Amino acid sequence: MAPLDAERQRQLAKDLFNHVWTLLDAESRTPTQVDEMIHAAHASRYHWGVVGEPINLARGEWQCSRVYAVLGRAEPALWHGRRCLDICDEQGIADFDLAYAYEALARAHRVAEQLPEAEAYERLAVEAGARISDPDDRVHFHEDLATLR
Repeated sequence: MAPLDAERQRQLAKDLFNHVWTLLDAESRTPTQVDEMIHAAHASRYHWGVVGEPINLARGEWQCSRVYAVLGRAEPALWHGRRCLDICDEQGIADFDLAYAYEALARAHRVAEQLPEAEAYERLAVEAGARISDPDDRVHFHEDLATLR
């Protein structure tokens, strides 16, 4: 099989990322849809790893963390949340993405029933969220953060 060109990989990464959202937003999911959601999140992250910028990698890790948190799977939610934050720290990524890295770890620690850690990351998320430059992004973030409880 010939390798995919960069534009095709970018499109796949975007389409898979968006498809995961349709599955995350579903009121209920079959076991097959759960598998599809997990694999699509990882496939999106994989393609971003080939053709994306660091911000795409951080967002891919964030989405993997969110998928696992929604499924109640603490260990992979924590792993991908930490990877998201590591990428933000290593690459100097702030604003919206840093706030969401903290949100991912707050959510993952809640799933793990590690409440002191969850609350610490939630505080960091609130602080970072207050610094999001785009007002619409800031509102969206705080609405999302409110779903932690």
